[in-house]
Amino acid sequence: MKNKLILAAAVSAMALTSQAALAGKADDTLNWSTTREVDVALPYYNNVREMVILARHTWDNLLYRNTKTFEYEPALATSYKWVDSKTLEFKIRSGVKFHNGADFSADDVVATYNHVSKPDSGVLTKQNVSWIDHAEKTGPDTVRVHLKKTFPAALEFVAGPMAIFPKDIWSTARKGAKGKLDYGTVDAIGTGPYITTKIVSGDRIEMKKNPNYWKGSPKGQPSIGNIVFRTVADPESQIAELLSGSLDWIWDVPKDKADQLKLIGIAKVVSAPTMRVNYLAMDYAGRSGKGKSNPWLNPKVREAVAHAIDRDSIVKNLVGGAAQVVHSNCYPSQFGCTQEVPKYKFDPAMSKKLLAEAGYPNGFSTDIFAYRQRPVTEAVMGYLAKVGIKTNLKYMQYKALRGLVWEDKAPFHNMTWGSYSMNDVSAIASHFFKGGRDDYCRDPEVIKALEEGDTSTDTAKRKAAYKKALNKLAKNLCWLPLFSYSKYYAFTHDLDFTPTADEIPRFFTAKWK
Repeated sequence: MKNKLILAAAVSAMALTSQAALAGKADDTLNWSTTREVDVALPYYNNVREMVILARHTWDNLLYRNTKTFEYEPALATSYKWVDSKTLEFKIRSGVKFHNGADFSADDVVATYNHVSKPDSGVLTKQNVSWIDHAEKTGPDTVRVHLKKTFPAALEFVAGPMAIFPKDIWSTARKGAKGKLDYGTVDAIGTGPYITTKIVSGDRIEMKKNPNYWKGSPKGQPSIGNIVFRTVADPESQIAELLSGSLDWIWDVPKDKADQLKLIGIAKVVSAPTMRVNYLAMDYAGRSGKGKSNPWLNPKVREAVAHAIDRDSIVKNLVGGAAQVVHSNCYPSQFGCTQEVPKYKFDPAMSKKLLAEAGYPNGFSTDIFAYRQRPVTEAVMGYLAKVGIKTNLKYMQYKALRGLVWEDKAPFHNMTWGSYSMNDVSAIASHFFKGGRDDYCRDPEVIKALEEGDTSTDTAKRKAAYKKALNKLAKNLCWLPLFSYSKYYAFTHDLDFTPTADEIPRFFTAKWK
């Protein structure tokens, strides 16, 4: 039925006028979409992947990480150096203006870093800012950032999620219902290649090219005049809109749909690897309860799940492209991501044996929570059903599921993590397994090893510490990595666009053919 829908959409699209099919190029507006909503259009106060992308267009950072070499290049800072193991010094660029016309200066850097690192700042992903003690201006164009402790991965964060805002913007925050300042209400003002012009929460975000974008930026000068992000919740509708010309770019296209789109030929289809990892979390820590009602406390149950799922088949048949099975709780290219960990092959007979030994000879029933790529979760459910684990799918928006995870109400969930595209184990393992809101493991040995890896300046010691933590995690099976994604992009033939492995589309490098 779905195949027929795509073919029908293709026929309708081909029947449209050439002008409609070239709508994006015709009015110099790149229309792109995903299924997810962006309710707050500010970095620090929204951590969905869409906001990571939008942030790179509206805001700049002190440094820029080259997408090919992973080297750090000057951006709002012309240079940097380590003063000591806990102090970074940046020389601040002059001649840059914010979208509101204000001059960018060292004061803006200090204000941004000091605001987001405050305990009451409300920043959603604490790990992005928790390494900062404070920032200070030490000269007209010099800023020193003092770390709470040695943290060699700091530069990944400086070049990643640490967007710079105007110094006075935080005082414009409105109060929420409880009288507390809601910093997610400030205006979306940065120095980036695109200016945010309209935000309709949960629906769309509109941008226009920054005509005064600073020369010499490693991002280059933007070419396309306007960018519009829209939420289109139904993937089939996304494909239909792409084929009809009302959308110019989509991603997360399922493998079978990508194959069909290639055959149709109306849109260009590209597959590229990403740093995003799909995983199953099981409540090893007993956050949802310590009694018999929580089967995830039993190590044999968790191992049974690991043996029940044919990850190779999911990769081949549902994900495709450059996707690969992941055994360690990190992305293979990340610093410190050892692959020398216990591995669990697909073995349903072993899975049934383990369940029987755990006291579940007839299996058991449980809820499974998910928010993304339902066919993958349903495939997991199918494999579990074959060994006796019956699952009831609780499928919802990311924000809702994230809240349940933090409230200890999602003991078995299938989610994904893109590490904010940072090429360091600390961006994934240290986020999930150091006792925070997402940690369903809470293993003291793991926490200690990750802390050692996060704070050592000795490369060999860092790798050894991370290897210890990742091995213990693989044995615990509180978090079973399934695979890394190969993302399928589909876009109009009129668009010159190249995907990057860090899963951050850079529309400021795209142009019309």
